[in-house]
Parts: sequence; C-alpha cells; structure tokens
Amino acid sequence: MENQQDNPIKTDVTRKSGWEREVIEKLALAAITEQTRARRWSVFFKSLIFLYLIAVFGVAMYPTIKQDMGGNSKDHTAVVDVVGVIAEDKDSNAASIIESLRDAVKDKHTKGIILHSNSPGGSPVQSAYVYEEIRNIKKDHPNLPVYAVVSDICASGCYYIASASDKIFVNQSSLIGSIGVLMDGFGFVDGMQKLA
Repeated sequence: MENQQDNPIKTDVTRKSGWEREVIEKLALAAITEQTRARRWSVFFKSLIFLYLIAVFGVAMYPTIKQDMGGNSKDHTAVVDVVGVIAEDKDSNAASIIESLRDAVKDKHTKGIILHSNSPGGSPVQSAYVYEEIRNIKKDHPNLPVYAVVSDICASGCYYIASASDKIFVNQSSLIGSIGVLMDGFGFVDGMQKLA
C-alpha cells in the first residue's frame, strides 16, 4: 500500500479536485438558498395581496351582507310596477304583479305599497286577479297602505287595479280612463238602414 507522502502528485490532484467540488457545492447551495428565499418572499407578497383583496371585498360587501342578514334594515315603501299592456304574455301580467305584491307584504320592513301605474289597460281577467289580491291584502293587513301613483296613463284594466288601492295620485296631465269597454257600433250600419 502506497503512502500519500510517497506520491505527492496524487495528493495534489486530490486537493485540487476537492477544492473545485467544494466551490461548486457552495455555489449550488447558495443558488438553492436564494431561490428558496425568493420563493418565500413571492408567496408572502402574493398572500399579502390576496388578504388585501379579501379585505377590500369584505368592506365593499359588508352593507349588503349586513342587510341580507336582517341587521340594520330600514323601513321602506315597496314599489310595484303596473306598466305596459296588462296581458298574460306581457311583463304586466297578474302572476308577476301578484308575486311582487306578496313579496312586499312578506317583508316586515315594508310600511306601504305604491302601485306605479302607467298602462292603457288590457285583459280584464288579469286585472281582476290583481284587484282581488289587493283587496285580500287590505283585508289581511288593514294598516298597510296601498296607493296608486299614475304617471302618463291609467285606463281600463289599469284603472280597475288602481281602484282597489286606498288612494290614487295623478298628475294634472295624466290620462285617466274608464273601467270597461265602450262599443260605439257593431259595423252593420248599412244593413240596419235597409231594415229600418
């Protein structure tokens, strides 16, 4: 077995290769450490931004969430639209108007209902359904006022619905029509003249 002192060249080569390896290991460890630090800072800042966005979202949504939970809800007047032609296949139909009325009555913070009326009328059946619903609401909740407020026109079926309310408010320029149908003739003028 050879002694290391006997072969000085081999010892010198071993030292040189060991030194290079140590330097490479130190550089690799330093790079890994630097990457780890950078990753930690990146995660920290991303978490900080995420928490900031959650806080901003929470502050923005707090009034809505508080109101949905029933906290600090304020009394209000419900507005139910009776706008456009009253018919089963239109926006102003008995089902949607009655649903809006019932939702208003269910809300304990509703202190009154306003029927925003702007309609030339329409189906007498649809109008009768809404009329009866308002009368039932008045019977079950006598202290809940229901007012009709007319903007441009309130005729025929719309006026029928409005007549179920406690009061009707109109502008001096509003067009208010009658309940029912007026028939001026039935188109047999010439035939009637011959028979007469």
